[in-house]
Amino acid sequence: MTTFVTILTNDYADWETALLNAVAKGYYGVETHFATPGGMPVTSAGGLRVTPDMAIEDIDLETVDVLLVNGGTAWAVPGAPDISKLAQDAVAAGKIVGGICDGTLALARTGVLDGVRHTSNSPENLPPSGYKGESLYEDVPHAVTDGRIVTAPGTAPVSFMAAILDQLGLKDANLDFYLGMHAAEHKAIRPAA
Repeated sequence: MTTFVTILTNDYADWETALLNAVAKGYYGVETHFATPGGMPVTSAGGLRVTPDMAIEDIDLETVDVLLVNGGTAWAVPGAPDISKLAQDAVAAGKIVGGICDGTLALARTGVLDGVRHTSNSPENLPPSGYKGESLYEDVPHAVTDGRIVTAPGTAPVSFMAAILDQLGLKDANLDFYLGMHAAEHKAIRPAA
């Protein structure tokens, strides 16, 4: 069975991986787990309290197919969790690694974005991390995939979902329909005359 582990921190952005985890579990039978620093409960930016399945420190990459780093304000402050070894080991093991919003900042700190095309919330978001991948940064409003690494700005949870599921080989007519359903909202928006 395919297994996701999503890393959450206090003040995580509720919307960024919720759609991905719901579709993966509900439509594709993916096993979804959540990890936090120390395995402690966390509260989202919107006030949703989550009791995790495990501590970040206890993630066993042998049992994981996809490692996701959800965004949130905790990644941009001093003392942010250090996931360097975990992310580097996941990439070395050929796991799919995804980061969205400031989850990309966490990945940038680990060095895993130094040699792959990637995106984030803005070109200015990642350089303070000390990473060396500026020349591979793509300033786009959707997810970017390079190898087994998927990144996205916080405003792109739908394309992030699609890119992760595509990496798993789950792109099918159902996913195309689901993406079309979400895209219809944006087609329906018309500027005021």
